[in-house]
Amino acid sequence: MATPVETSDEDATLAVARFTADMAWANAGPEVAETEVIHYVDEAQAYMVEGRWSDLVSLLLTTADLIFANSAEKDLECIFTVICNLVTKAGRPDEALAMADQIVTKVTQQPSDKPALRLKVLFNLYNVLENPYSKFFVYKRALNLAANGKVADLIIPSFKKMDTFLKEWNIAKNDQRELFLAMSNILKDNKGSAKDSYSFLLKYLATFNGEDAYTISEAKEEAVRAIIEFVKAPDMFQCDLLDMPAVAQLERDGKYALVYRLLQIFLTQRLDSYLEFQAANSALLKSYGLVHEDCITKMRLMSLADLASKGSGEISYASVRDTLRVTDDEVEFWIVRAISAKIIDCKMDQMRQVAVVNRSTERIFGPPQWKELHSRLSLWKENVANLSRNIQKANAAADQAPEALQGVAVQ
Repeated sequence: MATPVETSDEDATLAVARFTADMAWANAGPEVAETEVIHYVDEAQAYMVEGRWSDLVSLLLTTADLIFANSAEKDLECIFTVICNLVTKAGRPDEALAMADQIVTKVTQQPSDKPALRLKVLFNLYNVLENPYSKFFVYKRALNLAANGKVADLIIPSFKKMDTFLKEWNIAKNDQRELFLAMSNILKDNKGSAKDSYSFLLKYLATFNGEDAYTISEAKEEAVRAIIEFVKAPDMFQCDLLDMPAVAQLERDGKYALVYRLLQIFLTQRLDSYLEFQAANSALLKSYGLVHEDCITKMRLMSLADLASKGSGEISYASVRDTLRVTDDEVEFWIVRAISAKIIDCKMDQMRQVAVVNRSTERIFGPPQWKELHSRLSLWKENVANLSRNIQKANAAADQAPEALQGVAVQ
């Protein structure tokens, strides 16, 4: 069986039609095969003459399963390249989308069979499409194929370009929501991608801003997942979950109110509140896979950050000891650990038994924090302006000095 050779678009399409027809009728006997092949090719040619491109795609896809089962990789790529290029013949964007839908549906029917090759076909289809929404449609289906076919590593690198893609696609909030959740789930199952998975999960939850109660309720499970992942993460000490409506709805939810309460403790309170909560809800914590010792460690670090942010620039060793519930000998260990985690920046004054704080991490960075940052920047801007004015005044005074004094060195 010969490999189809591309010349003009028409020749290539008819070559694919003949190639796939030969494959479909290979075991039917010479007389039957010849008649059926001629009929198939004639039908394909008629669709081309009449400009019935969607019908032509449907015809060529009738043998898709045989193509995947029996064709060499090079032949398969060639065949589907020709089929995918037919979408460029569409006269309207909706027609091109309908043709792309036919191709995608057929290609993704058996995701575990040659998944990498099927994904490559979808990438080729994506590249020949011009309409932004059609591109998004194919990309979304490629995500599902990559996940179901267990070849996520082939599509994950494209996630880095997502901001660019979103600008190009200009898709609605619901489409963004579906996309972010799919990406988060793919990354969740990919080793070493926990932070990226969490980042897209937050993007998903952020799309529920201002939604009605019915719509926002669909985000409950993912909101709980975001809280638990934050509490578990040993290197995350700041988040904006409390400000998200998708998360805030849990506060009055009969099933998840305690999970929300746990988040409040980690972001707004200190170790003693966590210990009290754990004593009353140890079974709940275990049901979510939370390890008490790990929670204590994180809560100590976050409590120390809270001490540093609300102090007068110094925190006493005694306050660290009492807040973190450690011994005197352990105080400096926890301060060093917080410095290593970049939660605080400080110097220890062992003589005075205090830590002099230069910077600390805010567990929540909401409107109050933005207001404080704005005040600091305004003060910095004013100081720079005053310095600039003083320099200008000094230069002006130097220009007005008597000529005899100008250039005299100060002894």
